[in-house]
Amino acid sequence: MNRLNRLVIIFYTLFLFSFVLFSYLFLDPNLFYFKKIYTGFAFTNRALVTYLYIFLVLTSFLFYLLFLKKKFNLKLLVGITCTILFFSYSAMLSQDIFNYLTTAKVIFKYHENPYLVMPIELINDSNLLFTHAANKLALYGPFWIILSAIPYLTSLGNFILSFFEFKILIIFFYLGTIWLINKISKSDYSPLLFALNPLVVIEILVGNHNDIVMMFFALFSFFLLIRKKILFASLFLILSILIKYATIFLLPVFIFTVFKIIKKQKIDWDGVFFYCSFSMILIFLLSAFREEIYPWYAVWFLTFSSLIPQKKMLLLVTLAFSFGLLLRYVPFMLIGSHFGITPMIKTFVTFVPVILAIIYGYFKKIYR
Repeated sequence: MNRLNRLVIIFYTLFLFSFVLFSYLFLDPNLFYFKKIYTGFAFTNRALVTYLYIFLVLTSFLFYLLFLKKKFNLKLLVGITCTILFFSYSAMLSQDIFNYLTTAKVIFKYHENPYLVMPIELINDSNLLFTHAANKLALYGPFWIILSAIPYLTSLGNFILSFFEFKILIIFFYLGTIWLINKISKSDYSPLLFALNPLVVIEILVGNHNDIVMMFFALFSFFLLIRKKILFASLFLILSILIKYATIFLLPVFIFTVFKIIKKQKIDWDGVFFYCSFSMILIFLLSAFREEIYPWYAVWFLTFSSLIPQKKMLLLVTLAFSFGLLLRYVPFMLIGSHFGITPMIKTFVTFVPVILAIIYGYFKKIYR
């Protein structure tokens, strides 16, 4: 490693530490387990915190573009990123981890069916103080409930232990997804493209969303298809669907690919992954009609698009989405409300970067 690369790694490490410290500014005031380090700073200094967040997002993309252009050791970068962000506050931008913990508690402590009993019905349970979706039945599939038993039961009900064990579980599947991308693409660029994408880093290693688990099983099913193991591939796709249901949109591509394998026809795997990306972008956009587009949903299509970086327009669009989606947090962070002008700003910051990327890609292609 040359001197310049070492310097970049040092600054990147410092940047990650600063992000960890920044994340704890958003501690929930009701999360009494961390009450000794609660400051309320993010809620009393909204403008300053918003500007800091925008600066951190921009900086993360600068590092990302630098890593894509220069040759860095991927294992070193991923190792540093996972190790440091393991200590971040997972509910900085979303409280999903509390939903995972509380749903696990419903079934494994109270022995109730989380698809029939809402957490809010567990009178006086301490988790209700900071679980934001306590008035909803289990939001995820049964296979995720089974997986959530691992961190909950091994922590023996200790909240702090289960909190960080959930993070370990997510990191495990994050690393597994990177490994699969490397095996399928047979390159170092594709796993780098996915692993250090700022949206993936923030939403998976900080936010700890289970979307990475769903996508690991989906990608593993296609990894098995490449090896013509149709039965096991089908099983892993079913497991993926039983985590969060979104990957059901991969079924048409999956079935078509299986048909071609059975017929012993030549398969254009780049085409398969392109249509997988397209399918995931479609369900990603349709999610706006159910509730709203959440930034971590981008992991659905980034997993597949990273396998085909030669599709330049797709690459531009997915990177633009990555940037715009991270800015969706800005209006609420600044205003403190999900209503009023907030939805309009969210839509603007999400899609304007994508439109600009498409225009840029179109004119670059014309004048090449």
